[in-house]
Amino acid sequence: MPADTSATMPYPITRFSQASLQDYLDCRRRFYLRYRLRLVWPALEAEPVEAFERETDLGAAFHRLVQQHLVGVPAELLTARIADADLAAWWRAYLDFVRPDLSGIRPGADARLYPEFGLSAPLAGVRLVAQYDLVVVAPTGQATIYDWKTSRRLPQRQRLAARMQTRVYRSLLAMAGGSLNGGAPFPPEAITMIYWFPGFPAAEARFAYDNAQASRDRQALESLMAEAQALEEKEAFLTDDERRCRFCTYRSLCNRGVQAGTMDEEDESLETEDSSTDEDEVDLDFDQITEISL
Repeated sequence: MPADTSATMPYPITRFSQASLQDYLDCRRRFYLRYRLRLVWPALEAEPVEAFERETDLGAAFHRLVQQHLVGVPAELLTARIADADLAAWWRAYLDFVRPDLSGIRPGADARLYPEFGLSAPLAGVRLVAQYDLVVVAPTGQATIYDWKTSRRLPQRQRLAARMQTRVYRSLLAMAGGSLNGGAPFPPEAITMIYWFPGFPAAEARFAYDNAQASRDRQALESLMAEAQALEEKEAFLTDDERRCRFCTYRSLCNRGVQAGTMDEEDESLETEDSSTDEDEVDLDFDQITEISL
């Protein structure tokens, strides 16, 4: 049985991101501990520690390089700063992908780029938020979401399709992206999401959108967010898939073992997130996030 934490007063949920919703689907107990109790538990996420930390740092460094390049820092200057061989290889793959003039992602000279762009919309009485790696808006009104995945393994397409990130990012852009489109909402058919992998540069995963999927996503997200807000400790059940516990910092608190899983044994079907920073890991400045009222 998991440890009794009933003496701790749960915090109200004020916002959801793709990560918190994915945690709720993966393990209600983890969601309750992390977001209702805001409990920090001193345990390793994966071993060996040095390799895991290096991978985390490389993912964050890659995202910073791309952001700097997209806001106008010359590629040559950024290239000269790279000392790590793996990061340099990812960076070369990225430059080949976007091409020197960014024509690989910019559909026309008048296309607008929004790197590290935040959106927020009220839903289910709270706020749904997302921090996009890049949104590109074409002169035709087409909007393309790019997400850079520095994962060590290439995720299966069907797994990416089922992830909350794919659903939240497209749905939120349809709901709250009007500020990028002259005040007019993007029709779902105008939205595409692309995952691109610097370690597998030829294997982008592209997901279109449509009205039917947008309607299903909005209803599902609203229902899921309302359900998660009402979660009580007695309903915070542990996942049935104990493989997930190997890579969860709360495993000892939940009596699911002490030893962290190793990076070599990690199963891509359990986790497709890369090591870049997520919305829930930073203190988002909502004055800098575009929001709408529905």
